[in-house]
This record gives sequence, C-alpha cells and structure tokens, in this order.
Amino acid sequence: MVDVQHWLSALPPGVVYLIVAGVIGVESMGVPLPGEIVLVSSALLAATGVVEPEWVATAAAFGAIVGDSVGYAVGRRGGRPLLARLGRRFPRHLGPAQLARAEQSFARYGVWAVFFGRFVALLRILAGPLAGALHVPYRRFLLANAAGGLVWAFGTTYLLYSVGRAAEHWLKDISWAGLVVAVLAGVASTWWLRRRAHRVAAVDTAGEAEPVRAGTDR
Repeated sequence: MVDVQHWLSALPPGVVYLIVAGVIGVESMGVPLPGEIVLVSSALLAATGVVEPEWVATAAAFGAIVGDSVGYAVGRRGGRPLLARLGRRFPRHLGPAQLARAEQSFARYGVWAVFFGRFVALLRILAGPLAGALHVPYRRFLLANAAGGLVWAFGTTYLLYSVGRAAEHWLKDISWAGLVVAVLAGVASTWWLRRRAHRVAAVDTAGEAEPVRAGTDR
C-alpha cells in the first residue's frame, strides 16, 4: 500500500481522482481490483495536503455508485452464465464457493446485502452483477447502492484523513511518520474487513446448517 501511495503522490491531483473513480468503478462492475487500497492510499495522501479529501471521497462514491449500476445492468442482461464466466476467469475471487456465499447473503438480507456489501471485499465486487442476475428491483438496488457507496467512500476517506492529520500534527518532526500512519491504517482496515467477512461467513454457515437439521427431524 505504501508503494501505491508513493506512486499516486507523483501524479497531478486530477489524475489521482480519476484513478480512484476508475479503479473503484471497475471493481464494482465485478472485476477484482484493489479499490480499497487505492482509496486508503489516496485518503492518506489527502492528510499530507497532496489531494483534497472531499474530492477523493466524491470520486470514490461516484465510482462505486456508477460501477455498481453498470455491474447491475450487465448482470441483469447476462444472468448466471455471466457470473459463471467471471468465476472461471477469476476463480480465486469469484469461484463457485464465493458466489454461493454471496447468493446466501442476498437471500438472507435482501437489498441490505448491497448496502453492507460495500464494506465486505467479496460483496463489494459481486453486489452489482449479482443483484442484476437475481432481478432485484432497480430502484431498491439504487437506493441501497447509493447509500452504501456514500457512507463507505466518505466514511473511509475522512476517518483515514483525520487519523493522518492527527499523526502528522503529533509526529511532524519524525521523518517516518507517514510510513507509520500508512502501516497502522493498513493493518486496521485489513483487520476490520476480515472480521466483517468472517462474521458474514459464520452467519451464512449457520443458515446452511438449519435446513439440514430440519430435514433430519422429519
């Protein structure tokens, strides 16, 4: 992530905003890209004054909402065969097991899976195409998509921006302050995302076990 931040710092601010919107947008269409890393790196850059946090958050929200909507349209048109092709192309990220977990989340939580999926790596990639393939009503999808995209983009950006500014204020005389902030932010965000993903997986696993017990009783 530090390498990404260093690479972005050499670019003009306008290009950084375009990269944030583009990477997150393509990721939201169903293509595994490091959208979270790009957003975290850009938010930490904003703390150093290289870019503006409001534009980073706006670009991230725009990419998330538009990308999910495009993914929804593609999924609605291509259906499950499209998801199967994506699984064959990206088996590590979108294989049958990952797709099954995502479908279980949709079946259990409905449109809320779109909102909370923005905060979970797997659903962040699959939410749009899967909602389209399952023919979730677009108005309901768009509402959850927009709400999730805005909360995720602005919440993540300003949280990391505030952490970075505070660290810069207290550690401004230490040359490795930026590295410390980047490492801590990366560890914290990775831990939080993994905890969310494990929680969703645990709930889905429990849901799978219930029908089995019911069938045994009969």
